Amino acid sequence: MKPETQFDFGRAIHLLKDGCKVTRSGWNGKGMFLFLVSASTFQVNRPPLLGIYAEGTEINYHAHIDMKTADNKVVPWLASQVDVLAEDWELVN
Repeated sequence: MKPETQFDFGRAIHLLKDGCKVTRSGWNGKGMFLFLVSASTFQVNRPPLLGIYAEGTEINYHAHIDMKTADNKVVPWLASQVDVLAEDWELVN
């Protein structure tokens, strides 16, 4: 039986939307966690977007999930089937 401090992916998504950070106990990297990047609007002022849009073009940046990696980098994150079905999600304090 899983501890009460762990939960499924659905709960993890709700917590991300509430501004919390979540992780999986099954991940090998220490200090790894997910967080939600809110939607925003900004004007293009640097590559790579300058290669796609004219400078000053207003961009609507969609909300998405990023991961803080074990080596202190931030990368976009997509759930694997294992992540979606996992029940070892935990809240990061």
